[in-house]
Amino acid sequence: MDKQGFTTSIVHGDRVAGTEHGGVRQPIHTSVQYGFERVEDLIGVFQGTKKGGFNYARQGTPTTAALERKITQLEEGAGSICFSTGMGAITATFLTLLRAGDHLVSSKYVFGNTNSLFGTLKTLGVDVTVVDACDVEQVKSAIRPNTRMVFVETIANPGTQIPDLQGIGEVCRERGLAYVVDNTITSPALFKPKAVGASLVINSLTKTIAGHGAALGGAVTDTGLFDWSAYPNIADDYRKSPAKDQGLLQIRKKGLRDMGASLSSEQAHSIAMGTETLALRVKQSSANALALAQFLEGHDAIGRVFYPGLKSHPQYEIAQALFKGASWLLSFELLNAERMIEVVNALKLPIKATGLADTRTLIIPVAPTIFFEAGPETRRAMGISDGMLRLSAGIEDIDDLIADFEQALKLAV
Repeated sequence: MDKQGFTTSIVHGDRVAGTEHGGVRQPIHTSVQYGFERVEDLIGVFQGTKKGGFNYARQGTPTTAALERKITQLEEGAGSICFSTGMGAITATFLTLLRAGDHLVSSKYVFGNTNSLFGTLKTLGVDVTVVDACDVEQVKSAIRPNTRMVFVETIANPGTQIPDLQGIGEVCRERGLAYVVDNTITSPALFKPKAVGASLVINSLTKTIAGHGAALGGAVTDTGLFDWSAYPNIADDYRKSPAKDQGLLQIRKKGLRDMGASLSSEQAHSIAMGTETLALRVKQSSANALALAQFLEGHDAIGRVFYPGLKSHPQYEIAQALFKGASWLLSFELLNAERMIEVVNALKLPIKATGLADTRTLIIPVAPTIFFEAGPETRRAMGISDGMLRLSAGIEDIDDLIADFEQALKLAV
């Protein structure tokens, strides 16, 4: 059969690959230990000479392996590793591939917890330079002889800035740097970072891919584009494997076996079911976000609206060129910030909650919550005002959402 479409291939992936008793989905394997008839096979799994085997659930189960195959397929990668959370995936990537004395260049527009993690890296001897990655020249200028990695998010949370993804990819290829792209906001339904030369792709599976606010998870995908044989921080034990496998192997051994950020089979199964409706959900939530952004941009009570699907967005052209949609994430500011609490409390449909990419619309004031710990200086550098509200558009009927905002915003005029 010719290459199938995005959703078709995921919906039928388990069945086509073969499942127990003809099930249309992979079952949930809850076993922690995995036995073997021959001890030689057990030894082979431990030493990496026997492929496809399992020994202890901390490093994976048949259920998490099935999800890893799905994520790899979605990102058109060479392999993936699943973790218990998106932060587990990011932390494992940094801590297993960077060493004391190394240097990391990152966009300054990153998720609040990722920014906090940079502080931890610095205490471990890894220097971090943050730049405005929308300008590739700033990335170039920050690179040093000891730079090992460049990190960006496809669409920043909450300001929706978009880095020069293509330009940074070219710089990383020329300099031999690992290019790590967090694809959580766009997801592979809207964008595949492999297209811009990403080495590794991070997804918080909790968000767009699972999509129902019911399961935590994260993933790292190797695109197959990076030459790990030239990367200086691969341990000797993992150099025995083919060069293409060395990066993920080290992340799995150190991030799962040693650090223990393992995804449970139950959560993996829930996330795997979410992948089947990924494209449908993203299409609807992105359409809702665009309609809400257009409505808000024209409202007398609103100052600025931050959404890549608006022509007023600084990176609108990049979004149009690279993404299949502008995602479900938008932020906006009230002209009268003092009325923010009243307006949010007056909304009936958006849930006042943290989290992103649920099927239900979520809203949260940014400065006093998710970026409170970052402090005022960091917030100013990231363009986060005290009156900024972040909205994660759900899949509700758009007329109902707009009507709700119309009634609530009367309090702000």
